[in-house]
Amino acid sequence: MDISLAHKQQKHPLMPAAPRWQVWLPILMLVAFLIGWEALVRLSNIPAFILPSPGAVGAKLANVVLNGTLLHHSIVTLAEVVGGLALGLTVATVLGYLLAKSVTVERALAPYLVASQAIPIVAIAPLLVIWFGSGMFSKVLISALIVFFPILINTIAGIRGVPADLHDLMRSLRATRWQIFSKLEVPASLPVLLAGLKIGATLSVIGAVVGEFAGANAGLGSMISLADGQYDTARMFVGVLALVTMALALYGTVTWIERRALRWQK
Repeated sequence: MDISLAHKQQKHPLMPAAPRWQVWLPILMLVAFLIGWEALVRLSNIPAFILPSPGAVGAKLANVVLNGTLLHHSIVTLAEVVGGLALGLTVATVLGYLLAKSVTVERALAPYLVASQAIPIVAIAPLLVIWFGSGMFSKVLISALIVFFPILINTIAGIRGVPADLHDLMRSLRATRWQIFSKLEVPASLPVLLAGLKIGATLSVIGAVVGEFAGANAGLGSMISLADGQYDTARMFVGVLALVTMALALYGTVTWIERRALRWQK
């Protein structure tokens, strides 16, 4: 039995398509923001090392793209982000499933997991860099730590949110444990799991950058830190723009996966 059939009475339709003019609204807002930014710089005569103009940032962007600097640092950060997201997702979903299915495991581990969230990641990032070196692994680990808890909580909520009557139905049909897991629990909890993955996709970028700030020779965080020391504010803006683009791309990828995986809800 497939969960898509069992949920016919519990459909969650996707958001209807927005009017065409609303599609252009974010672009118009961006244009207005850039015009306001340019006007502020010109009218107030703010020094470029404090607030560069959009034109100066664009020129710096073209420069670091053409000389390959941006591509090099972006590849390093993206590898750390993807590695951290994959590691955090794997550990969080496995442990979250165990916590959701076992009260004993939850009582044993939940207090320590909650307490671990009271420790700011920026406080332990330097320690992790010291312990595991300034290479990629420490950044992957920091990124995994920052995405772990949101995905864990969503995994627990998703598994426990499966209706009990559907479990009873599967057992009455003599479904195996694997069939209950693959045909019921995974599909039924997938919307919540993917919501947690969306959060993790953006947080993983933050984790990688925090690790690079703590100690790194390459990566967008390293590029921003170096530009900060040189008062090259335009390069800092370029680094931030690259990070925002990366986070949006990851979020968009998860959204695309969500739409493909949840087509049965239509």
